[in-house]
Formats: sequence, structure tokens, C-alpha cells
Amino acid sequence: MRGSAVIVGAGIAGTAAARGLLRAGWSVQVFERNASFPASGTALGMWPEAMDALDRLGVGDAVRADSVQERGARLLRPDGREIATLGLGRTARLVPRTVLLNALAGDLPAGLVQWNSPVAERAALPEADVVVAADGISSPRRTALFGTRPRPLGTVAFRGTVPGRAGGVSETWGAGRLFGITPLDAESTNWFACLRSADLPGFLLDGAPQSRQARVQAEAPQILRGLYRGWHPGVARVLEALDGNPVDYRELFDIPPLPSYVSGRTALVGDAAHGMAPNLGRGACEALLDAVALVTALTTAPDVAAALRTYDAGRRRHGIRTVRLARLLNRVSTAQRFTAPRNAVLNAAARFS
Repeated sequence: MRGSAVIVGAGIAGTAAARGLLRAGWSVQVFERNASFPASGTALGMWPEAMDALDRLGVGDAVRADSVQERGARLLRPDGREIATLGLGRTARLVPRTVLLNALAGDLPAGLVQWNSPVAERAALPEADVVVAADGISSPRRTALFGTRPRPLGTVAFRGTVPGRAGGVSETWGAGRLFGITPLDAESTNWFACLRSADLPGFLLDGAPQSRQARVQAEAPQILRGLYRGWHPGVARVLEALDGNPVDYRELFDIPPLPSYVSGRTALVGDAAHGMAPNLGRGACEALLDAVALVTALTTAPDVAAALRTYDAGRRRHGIRTVRLARLLNRVSTAQRFTAPRNAVLNAAARFS
């Protein structure tokens, strides 16, 4: 089957869906509220199934050429002692966000993405056989269709990159907070910190969300050095290198279970469907899997209605389960009490996995 599609959002899910549909002979238009793709970004974990999806989209080799392969990670205490070594059992790739987006969009026709084009309501879109809502965790399309809004997790995340080799993948878990370190590329370190919102200094939490975010980002190096003071040298090295390097800050949310990822001729993909806590490292993977599943359904089913039913049946149950697991890990990793039993259970689980 071939047809026409309008895609709202040019993030990972939207750009991947656009690429897949174009390769299948569909007519595609993409509307994006931002002015361009981001010029920088942190590393995204790509599991084998996500790499398979990228291969099906024709960009797997390009992503492999500009990414780092890792197998396993260390889980540490704040003093640097090991809680567990996680073998994971399979290889993951760490891909800079810019590399992934550039690969997906690299040979798309000029003018396909209409930048600076926010879409306030469905009536503002041109007619098409399918509307793909890839407009993020705060998706106006999802809210209009189902009334579902993001729910706060009670945690916040900081992330960024600094110069210097990372030397492997680690997460350090303390009471109420964690600090992760991974390679970005051969010469740069990707880092992320997650903690409870209540642990931020009180004066930073005043005011409207936008002004609060700007204030926290501006003071992030000092905030983080205070929150992670005394942690092991690997964390300390990153904290000392923060000055002059951009720091992303955001309050964390996820999406409650939806009754469907489809309404009429509209399909939700990526964070619009299943925005989740970042702790599983699955958000970008799930966005790619959504895009490929939707493209496959739309190009093999006899009509659009059947294709969207197939897409919903194949992706929604898995998406809901992944959101729940990410939410649970967010709570466990930032627990303030019973951290010793938690660490013992993790160690035992790693040894017998």
C-alpha cells in the first residue's frame, strides 16, 4: 500500500518514520516547531534491535561508523567500590544524538521538513491518509485525542558532555541520586545525573518552569558539585570539567498507559506514545522500533485502518511495560532508604544472571 502521510515532529521517531515511508514510496510532509535539528547532544544507547531497525532504514552502517560499542557496565557506590558488574549479555552502541539524526535525515529531500512550523490543532494540517504524531512527551495531538498529560516522576535529570575519554560505562548509586558516565566518542565523555526534585536547593524551585529551568542550567556546575561532593574520582573528574560545557536540565515525567496508540487516522509514536524515565536507556530505541513497525504496517496491510490496528497491537503492550519498568528503576536508583539491601540484591542478581 502507498499513500500520503503528515508527520508532526522531526525528532528521532518522526524523522525515522519519514525516511521509512519515503523509501516505501509514500508522499510525506513533516512539520517541526524548532528551527533545525539540535547542534549538539548526549549519547543514546542503541540495543541490537534498534540497530536492526536502523539497518532496515538504510543507515545502520553510517551510525556504526560514528558510534562506540560497549558490552557491560559497572554499578558503583559513591566511594567507588563496586556493587555489581553488569554483563548485559549483548552489545550496545552509544550514539551521539546528532549522529543519529544526521544519519536519518542525511539524504531526505530538501524542504521535506518544514521548520519553525508548530501545529496548534489538527485542522491546521493538510489532508493526508495518515497523521503521525511524533511531537514529544507533551504531545498536543495525544492530549487532544485522549486527554492524557505527562505525570511527574518527582525526579530531575542533568546531562552533558566533557572532554576526555570515559574508560567504560558506569553508574554510581548513592542515597537519593545517581551519576552515570559513558563514552560519547573516542575523545569525549557523556555524563548524566538523576536525583529527587526535593533535593535541589529550595530557591531554585521558585518561579515559572521556564525561568526555573534557565536558572538551574546556569548554576548547574555549582549545584552538582555540591550534591555529589565526596564521590569517587571518576565522578569528580567530570564535575571539575563542567565549566564552559553546556548542561541540559529537565524535570522528569512519563506517560500513563493509553487505551490506544491510534485514533482514527492518527498514530502516536515515540515519546508522544510512551515517554518514559531515562533510567532504562530505551527511549530512542523504542522510537525507532515504533517508526519501523508503523512503516511496515502501512506498507503491507490492505488499508490504513488495518495497518494502524496492526501497529497498535504490535507496539502498545510493549510500550506500556517499558514505561512501567523505567518508572520502577527510576524509583529504585534514587531510593533514599534501604540502599544497602538494594545493593546486595543487585549484586546477587548480577552474579546469577
